[in-house]
Amino acid sequence: MPDADRTAEVAPEIRVPVLIVGAGPAGLTASLALSRYGVRHLLVHKYPGTAHTPRAHLINQRTGEILRDLGVADRLREHAAPSELLANHVFMTTFAGFEIARLDAYGNGPARVGDYRAASPETMCNLPQHLLEPLLAQAVEEAGVGELRFGQEFRSLEQDEQGVTSVIVDRASGREYTVRSDYVIGADGARSRVLRQLGIDVEGPTGFAKAVSTWFEADLSRYAAHRPGILYMGTLPGDRVGDLRVFISIRPWNEWVFLSTDDPAAGFDPNDPEAMRDRIHESLGDSSVPITIKNISPWELSSAVAPRYSSGRVFCVGDAVHQNPPTNGLGLNTAVADSFNLCWKLRLVLAGQAGPELLETYHGERQPIGRQAVDRAFRSMLDLHGIPEALGFAEGQSAAEQWRLLGELTEESKEGEARRAALAAATERIEYQVNAHGVELGYRYGSGAMVPDETPEPDRDTDPELFYHPTTRPGARLPHAWLENGRRRCSTLDVTGRGRFVLLTGTEDGPWHEAAREAARRTGVEITVTRIGPGPGLRDPYGTWERVREVAADGAVLVRPDGHVAWRAATGEGAAALPAVMARVLCHPAADVPAGGTTPGTAAHPR
Repeated sequence: MPDADRTAEVAPEIRVPVLIVGAGPAGLTASLALSRYGVRHLLVHKYPGTAHTPRAHLINQRTGEILRDLGVADRLREHAAPSELLANHVFMTTFAGFEIARLDAYGNGPARVGDYRAASPETMCNLPQHLLEPLLAQAVEEAGVGELRFGQEFRSLEQDEQGVTSVIVDRASGREYTVRSDYVIGADGARSRVLRQLGIDVEGPTGFAKAVSTWFEADLSRYAAHRPGILYMGTLPGDRVGDLRVFISIRPWNEWVFLSTDDPAAGFDPNDPEAMRDRIHESLGDSSVPITIKNISPWELSSAVAPRYSSGRVFCVGDAVHQNPPTNGLGLNTAVADSFNLCWKLRLVLAGQAGPELLETYHGERQPIGRQAVDRAFRSMLDLHGIPEALGFAEGQSAAEQWRLLGELTEESKEGEARRAALAAATERIEYQVNAHGVELGYRYGSGAMVPDETPEPDRDTDPELFYHPTTRPGARLPHAWLENGRRRCSTLDVTGRGRFVLLTGTEDGPWHEAAREAARRTGVEITVTRIGPGPGLRDPYGTWERVREVAADGAVLVRPDGHVAWRAATGEGAAALPAVMARVLCHPAADVPAGGTTPGTAAHPR
């Protein structure tokens, strides 16, 4: 074949409804969701395969629910380290040395385990990206709707009123070809070329610190199995104040990532495997442990969000539009939710069942959530500096002086008591990293594909970042409640979703079936009416749904395909509004809801 750089073969144009650029968690989730919805698409990825290093790894409950809806949660659980192996967050000098502090983490402590278990049918787990991505790719291949092409580099795009033309290059052959699509999803990570093609860039500090991740194998069960966790953070006297040597459990207890700052003054070359092995041994406090280094990856920390997530027919998801420090583990989880929010909207617009304005709600709903995730992760990173500060560490101190300060933690003296109190206050702030249940599960869309509720916000007596508050207010994720269908247990999340609009009500006889039929007649979108109540069918054996539904038995809660509440009616009197509500949610021409007001009958039942 002639030199590809000079005379690259030009292939015919490819035509698909959706082009996805990037096969990370965001891109593969988008591909799997579109596959489940029957939307033909092409995914192109620059590299020859999925992730080859662990990268992101914490899977929170909301991501577990999304993957449950997409039919792969069982595969996830089969390969992941379960929640109980995430139970601790440890601060130490070295793995073999003095333990400074330990916290209950990710809903495993006695004070929080009930909150997490009550909130979701899924538990948190640890599944690194190099294991997660192949599971998602396999599910896409099995679905047979979309096509995955690796080794294909996105170069540019141009959009017009009818669609988008993208230029792709096969990296092996140099062959250039075009893809004509109705829409493009840019899931190509930080420094996204798709986002730059839109003339958009992220805002906020990027590359403000350098770090090195070293993936290695070593049996550390003697130091970890009795205090199982994901994160073990070392503060070694003599280091630069604020630097942490972090061990991340990848596969308990033999596979790890060692995360350290890339400090030129540290006196070692982080790209030298032997120097890094010595550094890890020093941080372990045990030079006898055999270590096999698998990969060394330098990277940079950022805390930035794009001001716009979309332009015209092009939408960006994941790290392309929000980049945050790894604290809280929100990056991957927020990326998965981005794609899940977008894809049901694409399906309905492509089918002509929703107006194109529905797609504009993607930015309005997801950008504030990305901002919240980035801000929370950045604040959690700063909170970590409170640990060495509480220990009394300061620049200019010798290692011997810092060891003396550490010794005060065990002294029965006023100094020891004060030191322990300072450390307890500092570790309490770390709760916002390891138990931020409200951030992970309780976010709510303030506007978008929903009809707002006219009832006042309820008073809360707990921190909304730490604690999840179940609610059926429009924009919120539908609360989980265990139901019973015959002898089979299922969640409220199992009887909703799957690409459908579902209306939950408590009465069999009533106006809701007729209202749903009229809504479908006007919009072309079917609504599944599901009854939860006494008698045959779905039962609420524990009364949980009755406690959290916030509407009367003859009222209703309308749930979107992504599991978020679109609207609710206090009683059956609100049924007449349902057709107009659906049209409004879908941005459908049949919408006739008065501008600026709520639909009659939408107020929730007072409790």
